[in-house]
Amino acid sequence: MKDQAASLRELVQGKIEYGMPQAAPRVAPAPPPTPSVVVVPPQGGVQTVVPAYKRVFRPTIRTSARVIAITSGKGGVGKTNLTVNLAIAMGKIGRRVMVIDADLGMANVDVVLGTVSKHHLMQLLKPEVTLEDVLIHGPYGVKYISGGSAIERAVDFTPQERQRLMDKLTACESMADIVLVDTGAGIGRNVLDFVLAADEVILVTTPEPTALTDAYAVMKTYSLKSGKKDLKIVVNRVYDEAEGNEVLTKLGRTSEKFLSMPLTSLGIIYEDRNVMNAVKKQTPLLAAYPDAMSARCIEAVAKNVLYGGQHEIRWGWKGFLQKMLNF
Repeated sequence: MKDQAASLRELVQGKIEYGMPQAAPRVAPAPPPTPSVVVVPPQGGVQTVVPAYKRVFRPTIRTSARVIAITSGKGGVGKTNLTVNLAIAMGKIGRRVMVIDADLGMANVDVVLGTVSKHHLMQLLKPEVTLEDVLIHGPYGVKYISGGSAIERAVDFTPQERQRLMDKLTACESMADIVLVDTGAGIGRNVLDFVLAADEVILVTTPEPTALTDAYAVMKTYSLKSGKKDLKIVVNRVYDEAEGNEVLTKLGRTSEKFLSMPLTSLGIIYEDRNVMNAVKKQTPLLAAYPDAMSARCIEAVAKNVLYGGQHEIRWGWKGFLQKMLNF
């Protein structure tokens, strides 16, 4: 009798064959390489481009900032690059976005943004340092804060230090509609704390066997420790749509079978040399190559995040801080 480990090994080797399931898997189909649009010529002859998603989805009315943790099973899958460019894509749509760099081992948001952080969260413990002092302002109004290590050390803070951080960081909610938390990779405690404190989680993987195996480890741990089994997934660096959809289908069915947890697909992102070229320039992809195929894929993923169904804000930004600061 096969256990889930054996089935997972067969999954990454491309050997699993599935019969017709009794119910359709709850993995949403990946969006096309470019967002679908409907061109409506209004009076006066000027063409207006209306995204097709607006005809289908209605955004949930926001009462608090959405806190979305973006994580991965292993490094090198493009998680930080996706985080930064998702923020820019949302900023272009008009959302106020803040990025928190919580990747304690590989803090690369600075590199992708092409910025240098002079201040970090830990310095907010000083009475004279304000929130504005640690904020970095990026393209399209995206704000960025460095220093997840400060939150990791919260267990050592005095009650007064925790309250000081809480008071200063609470103001972030008035500055942002969405907070993207770029976590580390894997299932270590310093990663899981951020993942479990966020209302929403996006898991980034690639079609590589090691990335899939590590992504499944994250899925399994999340399903065991999270009270809300709702995980969204993005498959990065695919060479064609069929490859991306195959990964989504296999991971979705494996998750349903062994974890009883649905996966929601936010889409696929194509392999694109422009991504590496942008990193070398230390300029975000959407700023350096806005018409690149990968940039359009990220914009489609951003629209799925914003408009793809209902979004339940259980904790919000203040609840996230309370968990991380051990209140």
